[in-house]
Amino acid sequence: MPDYREMYLDLFRASEEALDILIAAHRRCEEMYLSSQQEERSQAEKRAGE
Repeated sequence: MPDYREMYLDLFRASEEALDILIAAHRRCEEMYLSSQQEERSQAEKRAGE
């Protein structure tokens, strides 16, 4: 007879890992976006000062 509890726990752990990976990727993308916005603002300020 299959060990349903162990099967459930294995699936649950894998789901948690998948969510952690997605959250980390989301945070990296947010940081990349914010960095690019800051760079664009800096470049616009430099051009305005010329």
